[in-house]
Amino acid sequence: MRLLCALALSMLLAACAAKGPQRATEPQIAALAASLRSLSATVDPAEAARAARLSYETTHRLALAYQITDHPLIHNAKVNAGRKPRGLCYHWAEDLQARLLQEDFVTLDITRAIANAENALLIDHSTAVITPKGAPMQAGIVIDPWRNGGRLFWSPVTADRRYEWHPRAEVMRRTGRIRYVQRSQGSLAPPPVD
Repeated sequence: MRLLCALALSMLLAACAAKGPQRATEPQIAALAASLRSLSATVDPAEAARAARLSYETTHRLALAYQITDHPLIHNAKVNAGRKPRGLCYHWAEDLQARLLQEDFVTLDITRAIANAENALLIDHSTAVITPKGAPMQAGIVIDPWRNGGRLFWSPVTADRRYEWHPRAEVMRRTGRIRYVQRSQGSLAPPPVD
């Protein structure tokens, strides 16, 4: 009976395992760029293309750096146990946002969102969002590399059927939570307010 249970558990975990880091195809990048352009007539097509390419490339680079080989929840357990370096959803969101902010986009904003922050039954989830400059977060596109284990998921914020997103700064104020994250310089610093 134990052998049967162990075999069933192994099969379940194998079915849930991430496929590992995969490079994006040109059609995937082009589809995200087109969606970013369609957000507003003010979005520069060259910036949309650059943001789309960087979103996919950074997701791939981070998946390799985070050593992603498992389903996101299994990877989270390994990070929390100290067996993997990074890869919790807020790591993905923080690192992807930081990379995109380096571009100093003129027609796009990069912000953060949180879902499930006030639901005691669910684990909260963080992501990055790309919006037209000055637009509310709900007018943007979620870019979520955590959800599919290092393969970028994206969707208009309001069309995401899995999560109800709220601006990170609003959630932090409402819940009274302030997270301090380890910075590469080795000091503890508060995260930027979006």
